[in-house]
Amino acid sequence: MVSFGRISQALLRSSMIQTRQLSASAAHSHGEQTARTWKILSFVVALPGVAVCMLNMYLKMQQHAAHHVEPEFVPYSHLRIRSKRFPWGDGNKSLFHNPEVNSDLSSSSLPHTGTRVFPQFFTLLL
Repeated sequence: MVSFGRISQALLRSSMIQTRQLSASAAHSHGEQTARTWKILSFVVALPGVAVCMLNMYLKMQQHAAHHVEPEFVPYSHLRIRSKRFPWGDGNKSLFHNPEVNSDLSSSSLPHTGTRVFPQFFTLLL
């Protein structure tokens, strides 16, 4: 039993010495240098990367909008089933109703098939 106590104390001492050595090696200037490196990488690599991705997306949307034709809206009856009215607005339109994409319940109001909102939105971002 005494030998077990001596062995455990020896192991604890060695682990304490290693812990002290590891914590002593961390220097304050090393943390500042690492933070500076990541800050530079963020401005030099990450932000231009995001800008290139935005430009790529914008160009692809322009190309898609040039030849994309909206299909004609078909007023299916199952799209107009309402068991009760919505509690906002006039009660017929969903909460995020977009008149250029969604139709009203009246047959006279079909979705607009002209210009789309998306290219204008991406133009505002740039």
